[in-house]
Amino acid sequence: MVQISQATAVTRGASQDAASSALPSLAALDAQAWRGLAGRVTEPNAYYLPEWTLAANGDARARSVTRALTAHDAGGRLIGLLPVLSCWHAFRLPLPVLVSADPFRSLDTPLLDHADGLHAATSMLAQARATGARALLLRDVAREGDAVRLLTRAAQAERLEPVLLRGWSRACLDATQDSEELLRNALGGKRLKEYRRQMRRLGDHGDVRFDVAQTPDAVAQAYDVFLALEASGWKGRRGTALLHQQELAARLRDAAIALAARGACEIGQLHAGNEAIAAGIVLRHGDRAYFFKLGIAEQHARFSPGVLLTLELTRHLCADPAIKLVDSTAAPDHPMIDPIWRGRFAIGDVLIPLRAGDPLFGPITLALHTREALRQTAKRLLKR
Repeated sequence: MVQISQATAVTRGASQDAASSALPSLAALDAQAWRGLAGRVTEPNAYYLPEWTLAANGDARARSVTRALTAHDAGGRLIGLLPVLSCWHAFRLPLPVLVSADPFRSLDTPLLDHADGLHAATSMLAQARATGARALLLRDVAREGDAVRLLTRAAQAERLEPVLLRGWSRACLDATQDSEELLRNALGGKRLKEYRRQMRRLGDHGDVRFDVAQTPDAVAQAYDVFLALEASGWKGRRGTALLHQQELAARLRDAAIALAARGACEIGQLHAGNEAIAAGIVLRHGDRAYFFKLGIAEQHARFSPGVLLTLELTRHLCADPAIKLVDSTAAPDHPMIDPIWRGRFAIGDVLIPLRAGDPLFGPITLALHTREALRQTAKRLLKR
């Protein structure tokens, strides 16, 4: 096995950063053109709406290293966009690979214009190649969606074959169904009856109400409720709650308010009397919604507040004719949401070569496979 010294690795990492720095920064993009593209995409992704992406990547380090693959039509209109990092900044690996960027690892599906998606995909691969990169890694991408299909077509037209490094599924909701029938089929009458009993018991603490904050002012208030709930639980004890990252929390608050003004963010809340029991942030883009985060009052855990909120959100989203699919954005086999939302959304890490017959693509693939295997092993060991 070839060993690479730390000094050599740092030097190679720096050279990759210099190459990727030729790409525009996220802050340099025209936000209006970005929003225009988001309204014409072949496949939605709320996590790549400009307000959210700029907030999530808004700390000093992310601003300095996060770039954008872009594509424009003959008239100069933006038709494709994907935030990226060098492999050095993504993984500390000195590999000539560009990696899709999303600090939350939510969904990295690129934004491609529905009328010119294949041209956008082809142009973005060419732009990635021009940086000196030998491959493009799309992490946490909708692997059966239109964007991956178009990128695969663009790659195959140049005799390039994408590789699925890792594939998994997570819960999603078919919001075109009748909510009561869906919940009955998923949980059964007995469990639904038990959750109704828990809702009644929760009523001993005051009148129980579910509401959805949708206006900017209401979302601002509900976001603060969510922050407090999340920090009151195990994430707060572990130090991973958003409230423990105050600058990030403030940026996402501003993003949520701005998105609410465009109907792209809402927050579901469950109260008993004057006490907040649970809150969940939902982003919206096109005909899809995305369940970003959930906060609950753990002192009421015996009432299953997360489940009760999710049941109410299910009814709310199924009643909205504008929404067809809801992505849970949850980990695989999530113990709370998987039994409720029985649909499955195929996610994966897809590696696209950028040069036909490239002798480096095999070693790059092996290195990324090995890194992922080690990461998964470490996660299993930590859970023991």
